[in-house]
Amino acid sequence: MLDKKLNFLIKKEKERQKKEINLIASENFVSREILEILGSPLVNKYSEGYPGRRYYPGNQYYDEIEKLAQHYALKVFNLSPNKWHVNVQPYSGSSANFAAYSALTTPKDKILGMKLSSGGHLTHGHPVSLVSRFFKFIQYGTDKNGLLDFNEIQSLAQKFRPKIIVSGATAYSREIKFKKFGEIAKSVGAYHLVDISHIAGLVSAKLHQSPFPYADVVTTTTHKTLRGPRSAVIFCKKEFANLIDKAVFPGLQGGPHNNVTAAKAQAFYEALKPSFKKYQKQIVKNAKVLADSLKSLGFNLITGGTDNHLILIDIKSSFGHKNSHINGLIAEKLLEKNGITANRNSVPGDTSPFNPSGIRIGVPAVTTQGMKENDMKKIAKRIYTILSDVKN
Repeated sequence: MLDKKLNFLIKKEKERQKKEINLIASENFVSREILEILGSPLVNKYSEGYPGRRYYPGNQYYDEIEKLAQHYALKVFNLSPNKWHVNVQPYSGSSANFAAYSALTTPKDKILGMKLSSGGHLTHGHPVSLVSRFFKFIQYGTDKNGLLDFNEIQSLAQKFRPKIIVSGATAYSREIKFKKFGEIAKSVGAYHLVDISHIAGLVSAKLHQSPFPYADVVTTTTHKTLRGPRSAVIFCKKEFANLIDKAVFPGLQGGPHNNVTAAKAQAFYEALKPSFKKYQKQIVKNAKVLADSLKSLGFNLITGGTDNHLILIDIKSSFGHKNSHINGLIAEKLLEKNGITANRNSVPGDTSPFNPSGIRIGVPAVTTQGMKENDMKKIAKRIYTILSDVKN
């Protein structure tokens, strides 16, 4: 029997998801098949280890499920199993990144990553992240236009000679030139680790430059543009397979979440369908229309627009600086109060991620719900109505 209070809260959350417009760039809606797999009896089994090398008996079917997830994951990105390996056990993007760092370096080694305020992730070297206790991070940023500054990246790489250079972002709205990152990494003898958590779906559909020809290791979550369960995977060149696997288990994690591994297999299977590529194309169309509409209404967009699924707005400098009394936190709360969820986010120059100047907006979830270009124009007007006339 389901607890009444718990049942009530679950129902309310379902209602919230149906009622609100979800513009959080890192969220999406999974298929009914994935939901069924996540709630299946697959959750009942311990499977520490890897296929054929488990620490518990009774894993003959889980071995096949994990191998199927690996097969589909490689196929989605058109990777040869003779050249690339994939570990499908990481619980999250953060643990995937930590495992990858641990596999390729030793404590206190130098890693070059992107600043949080410029669009990087916490695990790309922010001091509050545990990764910064174990490794020495040097941070690169963006130029005055919010674009990646490859002159700075090259200079920092030459000066500090890091063991790893991390590319990829969590709040960067332009296409990332992975080839250029790869060239810089090669020039200083560094490994190139790419985090495509946000843009993995776009990469799979060939709507963004692929990192694989220029990377040693590629990490990604599976719940953003890939539209899968909340989890992650690590791709690596074959030569790093044992190092990556040992870093994930037994180095960082215990038994894999078998229901989630199976759900990842289903997500990758769905990503191989022609309809998925069509969906990714609509994401890009929706993002561009939403960005153009917001810009025409007086919002100041970092980089001036978008090439992917997200938009970063500097709220404080929008509408000719008339909104200088509103920061990202205030904007987030106002939007949520009016049925729109979009998270506060740092913009270049911010010093606090808790009270930043911007909000991040993404369209994967609303695109999954079937919204198209005209809907984006309506959403832009709604955001304008909510945020443009707030009094001091």
